[in-house]
Amino acid sequence: MKFSELIMGYLGNHLATIATGTFAAILTGLWPIFVDFAPLLDFIFIMAVPITWFLTFTCWIAQKSTDYTHNHPTHIATEKKSLNRPRQVSQMYTADGKQASQNEIKEAKTELSDQLNSLKDTVKIKDEEIERLNQEISNLQTLVQIESLKAELANLKTLASKS
Repeated sequence: MKFSELIMGYLGNHLATIATGTFAAILTGLWPIFVDFAPLLDFIFIMAVPITWFLTFTCWIAQKSTDYTHNHPTHIATEKKSLNRPRQVSQMYTADGKQASQNEIKEAKTELSDQLNSLKDTVKIKDEEIERLNQEISNLQTLVQIESLKAELANLKTLASKS
């Protein structure tokens, strides 16, 4: 891990805010010392100190906004925890919104494979297209995907009946 990543992790990505705030604090501290030297320096400090504090506030608000919109963790430990979370298994649903079981999905896969094999015998389709559909059938996860593949097979059947 790089030093800059480590620092940014511990500071919660507020490095710009801290750097600007430190500069503003130093200018604020130096202002009383240089007041008596020249009126031009007094004018410079009158302009620079509020501007740097405004920039500090702007950096802080911008980082808070970014953290809020992107849900970034503010500490490196929480970041590691979020990366190590186990992946949740998604629920299987039909196009109607009903929950499907693994057995229903397996049955639909075998039904689609049978339909594709029968279509292969009746129609001279490109071998690559059939292989791609077989690959899609083996990768099916939800009944929604199965129904979309059924629609594609129906289109192929209509094309076969026209020729």
